[in-house]
Amino acid sequence: MKKSKFIWLDGELVEWDNANVSVMTHTLHYGTGVFEGMRARDTDKGTSVQFLDDHVDRLYRSAEAYNLEIPFNKNVISNAIKEIVKVNNLKSAYIRPLVFFGDGEMGLLPQNIPVRVAIAAWEWGAYLGDDAGSKGVNVCISDWQRISPKSFKPFAKGVGGYMNSTLAKIDAVKQGFDDAIMLSDNGTVAEGSGQNIFIYKNNQLLTPPIETGALGGITRKMVMEIAHHIDIPVVEQDLSPADLIASDEIFFTGTATEIVGVVSVDSNKISDGSVGEVTSKIRSKYLEIVNGQDDNFKNYITLI
Repeated sequence: MKKSKFIWLDGELVEWDNANVSVMTHTLHYGTGVFEGMRARDTDKGTSVQFLDDHVDRLYRSAEAYNLEIPFNKNVISNAIKEIVKVNNLKSAYIRPLVFFGDGEMGLLPQNIPVRVAIAAWEWGAYLGDDAGSKGVNVCISDWQRISPKSFKPFAKGVGGYMNSTLAKIDAVKQGFDDAIMLSDNGTVAEGSGQNIFIYKNNQLLTPPIETGALGGITRKMVMEIAHHIDIPVVEQDLSPADLIASDEIFFTGTATEIVGVVSVDSNKISDGSVGEVTSKIRSKYLEIVNGQDDNFKNYITLI
């Protein structure tokens, strides 16, 4: 990670190496925290944050789901996100807002413990590698099951829930794959280790419903809008591992991942084993939008 100069912490700009917390921080022990992953880009119009309002809204929904009362209003957080990119002189950046319980009484019930907010931004390239966009990625079906909505709140971006994703990712890489696909507690496809998933079959896009434990992704939502814009039907339905292998195309979506084709599953090629035409078309339109090159979607980027 390439360090930036400042981190926004509880309303103040703090030098990166001084933005520290106590080892007795409640979230460090029990995992109750929420976060967002966001991107800023150097567009023709200037440095812009993509999907700012969507990310801030989800941060607050996630915090409410896990009983974290953010001690700042949305305008303060939105302005802080823009500020942290600007003061660090970043043209393009990955942005990480984090809401967590500070230190106080220890125990499962967080009573009289302050809620803290940190926002960092730094330079970060392609999440799955520089060639992933053009060449695609090879994945496996993970032995680790996606956390169930019956035991967790996977619709929120909870810190502790990503232990589940980390297990799947580590195992996949150890086996020589780029990433993993996780199944729900019913055995249907849920999502990747940290990405939503779509398949293209019979001239339509199919994606698992969030009831499987899939995150209601912001890029997922954007892909649905792009598909509508280019007249490709989208259906949310349960998908089996067999549906993956039989599909014409598969791709992952996510803020860090962006849109990346999946070219094999468990070493079985998808179609001819290359990134598909529809995947490439949607990826191209997505990049146009987030780079401020399509005025039909200009409301999705916020100039800093």
